[in-house]
Amino acid sequence: MTGSDTTDSAPDRLRDIRSLTDSELSRLDDQELLAELLARTKDILQADTAAALLLDFSSGQLIATAAAGLEEEVRQGVRIPVGRGFAGRIAAEHKPVILDRVDDTTVHSQILLDKGIRSMIGVPMVAGGRVIGVMHVGSLTGRQFNAEDARLLQLAADRAAMAVQSMTVRTDRAAAAALQRSLLPSALPPVPGAEIAARLIPGNGGVGGDWYDVFTLPSGELCMVIGDVAGSGLLAAVIMGRMRSALRAYALETSDPAEVLARLDRDMQHFEPDALATVLYAVFEPALDQVHFSSAGHLPPVLAHPGRPAELAELPADLMIGVAPRVPRHVTTEKISPGTLLCLYTDGLVERRDYPLDEGLDRLRDALVPTAPEVACSAVMGALIGNEQAQDDVALLIMRRQPSGSGGPARLRSEASAVTGPPRRRA
Repeated sequence: MTGSDTTDSAPDRLRDIRSLTDSELSRLDDQELLAELLARTKDILQADTAAALLLDFSSGQLIATAAAGLEEEVRQGVRIPVGRGFAGRIAAEHKPVILDRVDDTTVHSQILLDKGIRSMIGVPMVAGGRVIGVMHVGSLTGRQFNAEDARLLQLAADRAAMAVQSMTVRTDRAAAAALQRSLLPSALPPVPGAEIAARLIPGNGGVGGDWYDVFTLPSGELCMVIGDVAGSGLLAAVIMGRMRSALRAYALETSDPAEVLARLDRDMQHFEPDALATVLYAVFEPALDQVHFSSAGHLPPVLAHPGRPAELAELPADLMIGVAPRVPRHVTTEKISPGTLLCLYTDGLVERRDYPLDEGLDRLRDALVPTAPEVACSAVMGALIGNEQAQDDVALLIMRRQPSGSGGPARLRSEASAVTGPPRRRA
């Protein structure tokens, strides 16, 4: 049965629609569903080829992703610029296109010409209100596709778009999570006289661009970084990775944290002109008795000195990375006495929709006491996250300069009891 046959019956057309909306298709994984939809669409329209090209938004090109009868395009990685040729025109105009003449003036892919295709019809694949690809079929005979064929093809394209969108989201989340994990320090470096602990919790909306880093310089200085790239998903994670690598490279050139952030800013504005990020960079003297901060729009660190309430460090929050070229950046120096604890964090820890930021910062200060960093991390996460699912990524990095006469594991157990209370007796 052909979609161009004027003798098509209503039952036949209903059968075709059911074939494309069959609930059994939902049992297939996304790749299998896309392949099956192309095969069924080709059969329903009595075409010789069917293909789906997905839009790569970064390059503005359509990439051949799946095909039935036109597998060469997929195997050879055919790319079609948006606005060029048949598929590029569909993506640019956001509407179906029917071709009754296939030559080098109407198509961009040489494979279509070599295949001997004589007529084609294609429609946009739309998800979330935007074009994410193109689906088309072709015939080796000079047949006439019509508006009814376009409606059936659009039905298949809409079903395919949902599958592709689901597949893309899952793939991006998995890739972003793997990338984020791979870029975190596999183990926090041992630093004589310092204790360090960290947490990174993905938000409910998927992996974002939060990260932390801890490393030492050849001079013996200890460096701690925490940052948050605007956005979420794979792109934010990729930018985060590039920022982390660039910052480490600049840290080897100068121990001035303001100069490191200035160079990082120039790097990002040149190579990632649309990226925005907050970064807090701290450099400790080798004796750990002083720390030098520079902040690119990041929330201030919290200091918990022995015998005193925790307090926000007072430092200028210079402009974010990526906002303006060659802005002045500042350094703030704080003394770190033995037993003092320093806490760096991202906004997902303290920002909530149901209370203002100041309240979140107050809760953080209340939860933070100058104890062992692992104990402090647990106390902070318990007080600010508890049993709720974080809506945004949460990164937390805590360092303590060891107290004089530190007592190792026995002291750690004592400090844990001071925060959580003595262990409960068993009934």
